[in-house]
Amino acid sequence: MILLPWWVYLCILGILYSGYMAFSTTRKEKIVEEAYIEKEGNVYIERMLKEREIRRKNQDDEM
Repeated sequence: MILLPWWVYLCILGILYSGYMAFSTTRKEKIVEEAYIEKEGNVYIERMLKEREIRRKNQDDEM
């Protein structure tokens, strides 16, 4: 093994730690984003169902 100054090993450890943190943060953000998208999708579907029910009610009243 080549002897390098101690700070070189410290830099290598810092690079590896930074990569790990970037990976784990990206994973956590993706999970949060998917939960938000799912929540917004449910709100949209609820709104569509309510609108459909209102339209059916209006059609029934006209007949």
